[in-house]
Amino acid sequence: MTTALECISPIDGSCYAARAPASDREVEQSLARAQAATRDWQRGPLAERADLCRELVRHFCTQPEEIATELAWQMGRPVRFGPGEVNGFQERALSMIGQADEALADRYCAEKPGFRRFIRREPLGIVLTIAPWNYPYLTAVNSIVPALMAGNVVLLKHSHQTPLCAERIIAAGTAAGLPEGVLQYLHLDRAQTAGVIGDPRIAGVCFTGSVAGGAAVETAAAGRFIPVGLELGGKDPAYVRPDADLVASAAGVAEGAFFNAGQSCCGIERVYVHRDCFSDFLEALVTESAPWRPGHPLSPDTLLGPMVRTTAADFVRRQIADAVQGGARALLAPTAASEGGAYLAPQVLVDVNHGMSVMREESFGPVIGVMAVSGDEEAIQRMNDSSFGLTASIWSQDVEAALAIGAQLQTGTVFLNRCDYLDPELAWTGVKDSGRGCSLSVLGYGQLTQPKSFHLRLPD
Repeated sequence: MTTALECISPIDGSCYAARAPASDREVEQSLARAQAATRDWQRGPLAERADLCRELVRHFCTQPEEIATELAWQMGRPVRFGPGEVNGFQERALSMIGQADEALADRYCAEKPGFRRFIRREPLGIVLTIAPWNYPYLTAVNSIVPALMAGNVVLLKHSHQTPLCAERIIAAGTAAGLPEGVLQYLHLDRAQTAGVIGDPRIAGVCFTGSVAGGAAVETAAAGRFIPVGLELGGKDPAYVRPDADLVASAAGVAEGAFFNAGQSCCGIERVYVHRDCFSDFLEALVTESAPWRPGHPLSPDTLLGPMVRTTAADFVRRQIADAVQGGARALLAPTAASEGGAYLAPQVLVDVNHGMSVMREESFGPVIGVMAVSGDEEAIQRMNDSSFGLTASIWSQDVEAALAIGAQLQTGTVFLNRCDYLDPELAWTGVKDSGRGCSLSVLGYGQLTQPKSFHLRLPD
């Protein structure tokens, strides 16, 4: 008997949605439809694909309130923030559509008498997008729209925690008039997902998720020699310099650490503060953390909803407890009345060190450790002392100093006076255990296409 894939709501532990994994026959039918659609889709004009993708976005954006409610029930995001994910989906999609002409244009070499030489980007074929639950629409759109624009067809496998997200995206594509087989979803378990990755018709994989998940994808694709984009975890640092606006920096750090209950791969998890402003910054950070109290995500006043599941919250609780046992101090008072199960109050820890799990292992929850540093050199060393390298934020009034520091950081993105944001015109990438490959920007089209060189000797 096939076990259903259940979405257990973090709100109350109820089963919010359940889907049977696709049968072998359904998987084969989806792959066959995708393969049949590939030739006509990739041969169609780019402008036509752009029009259809814009229609997909338009249809998707028609019900932001319903999407917000579904997100709250599926993964705990407060409803006040749900429309923001819809707006972000639109921003990224339209930006990638707008960048397609430049990204996919033929690249001509310098003139050489008697020859014409250029490089063309050609679609891979069938691209499998594996999307997570924490930003289920924003992570999916990073690859879906540029893949379609490049002439690929897409199979979408979403986390079992957010099955309705996959269904909404495909419904928008159907309403937009995408041809049959161009954009489909499959509800799959882990073994089935590995099987699809190993299918010779899959020409590329775009995965967003954990380091362990990325390793499993690499294993499933071993020997296939196909592009595998991996957007994995983070333990992202922030550095507050003595010239920073401390109140604004504290507000930015609190939001970067606690938004989405800390469940962001590029959320702030470690903070380094110059000794000269350490006490003043901590005072401001405690004040700015106050509004982030656990609450019911369906309430319009709630900033901090539950974590995705109780086991995730318990992991963070253990990190906090272990740090305190090791000598750390917790600065935020507990909120027992609103905490329990998947609901977890935020915490700021001081007197931490890099031997503690909370400063080394990805927390993926609303907790940060704060350390004092003597200056830029120590801050750089501490920020780089991690197996991850996704983003790093610098809080300062000195742009040139920030550029100099950023040049020495082992990270995919350097922020100044902001954090936890993906600009669709900039490459989204990571180093070390944060993954490989690149999405967004004109460079994001690279892992979704194959270069072909044309070297033509012209007739006399």
